[in-house]
Amino acid sequence: MSTISLKEKKVNRGILIISILIPVVVAVLFGVRIPNVEPLGFLPPIYASINGLTALLLIIAVWAIKNGKQQLHQNLMTSCIALSLLFLVMYVAYHMTSDSTPFGGEGFIKYIYYIILASHIILSIAIIPLVLHTYARAYLKNFEKHRKLARITFPIWLYVAVTGVVVYLMISPYYSY
Repeated sequence: MSTISLKEKKVNRGILIISILIPVVVAVLFGVRIPNVEPLGFLPPIYASINGLTALLLIIAVWAIKNGKQQLHQNLMTSCIALSLLFLVMYVAYHMTSDSTPFGGEGFIKYIYYIILASHIILSIAIIPLVLHTYARAYLKNFEKHRKLARITFPIWLYVAVTGVVVYLMISPYYSY
C-alpha cells in the first residue's frame, strides 16, 4: 500500500468519526440546559449572518478557482470551514440557554417553513462528510477527486448556508427577547 493510500485511509476514518460525532453531540446538547444562565438571545442574528457570509465566501471561492487563484480559493474554503464551526458553537450555545422558538406562521407559509427547515437540517448533517472529504482530497493533493466531489459538495453547502438565513428570517418575528 502506498503512503498516500495509508494517509487517505486514516483521513477517511477520521472523517467518518467526526461526521457521526458532530450530529450526535449536537443532538445530545440540545437536551442540555445550562442552569441559571441568561438566554443568549443575541446569537441567532449573528449565526444567521455567519451563514450568509459563508454563502458569499463559497461563491467567491468558486470564482477564485475558476480564475486560477488557487491560494485564494484555499484560504476562502478554510475560512468557510472555520465559519461553519463558529456557527455550530454559537447555535449549540444558544439552544443550551434558550428554549426553541416555535414558528408562528399560519397556513401555506407554515408548510413552506417546515419544508425548508427539514431540508436544511437533513442536508446540514449530510454536508459534514462531504465538506471534509472534499477538503481532505485537496489537502492530499488528489485534485481530480477533489474537483469531482466539489461539484456535489458546493451546491449542497451553498443551499445549507442560504437556507440557514432563510429559516432565521422566517422565524425571527417569533423570537421573544
